Amino acid sequence: MDQILQQAASNAAAVGPTILLQGMQIERPLDVVKATGLTVDDKRTILAAWASDYYALDSTPAFRHIPGTPKPVSIDELQAALRELDRRYGF
Repeated sequence: MDQILQQAASNAAAVGPTILLQGMQIERPLDVVKATGLTVDDKRTILAAWASDYYALDSTPAFRHIPGTPKPVSIDELQAALRELDRRYGF
């Protein structure tokens, strides 16, 4: 049973925020900010997960890559997108 739960947790972590992006063309963090089909909470969740160390590249820890996106982005770009989200929604 523990092995099944561990596998489920691993699968969820591997998919991560991409579950919210299904059917969307997301290449850059600002694409998430501009997405009309997502709530502000979903946008923040996606960007925060994308910025987490879990998606850091081993060889270049200042870059993050989530499944379903074409290439890594810098942590600076992710933080700028989070600031833009705050600016747009008055946080």
